[in-house]
Amino acid sequence: MTRQSQLSEALERVVSLVVEFTNSDSCLLYLLHEQELVLCASNNPAPHTIGTVRLRLGEGLTGWVAKERRLLSLTREAYTDPRFKTFSDLPEDTYEAFLSAPIVFRGRVAGVINVHHREPHLHSGGDMELLTTVGEQVGCMVALAALDPETLLKADVLELVLTPARPA
Repeated sequence: MTRQSQLSEALERVVSLVVEFTNSDSCLLYLLHEQELVLCASNNPAPHTIGTVRLRLGEGLTGWVAKERRLLSLTREAYTDPRFKTFSDLPEDTYEAFLSAPIVFRGRVAGVINVHHREPHLHSGGDMELLTTVGEQVGCMVALAALDPETLLKADVLELVLTPARPA
């Protein structure tokens, strides 16, 4: 996350690391764009799904996590949850276990990151903590990517740290 690269490449690396550290079968990362969550990264994407799979806030499990700004853990039969929304293009819709965390920056939702397991899986406190932390880190990445590079170079880092967050 500290290397200079395109945001899309950085998100793909994050997704790969999350799969590795959680021993999950899949990781999907959505970013908020004009009040919709857009699939931006996946460890095993069907090329036509990136940028085209979209959810409104509150729609499906992912939309619920964004709207409520809460972690969600389902250990089995995630597809039977009443909040679940099916996408025929996503094989993850048939997976058993689901763990999801909001991507946040200074209290604002910037997206959602999901982890899926094909088989029932009890998510550990470590898994939940990891995904929450990754959500916070990705939120910072997204915010930094939105800054003009010149502004970023001129930024007084100490001032940024010591200045309280402004309400959104």
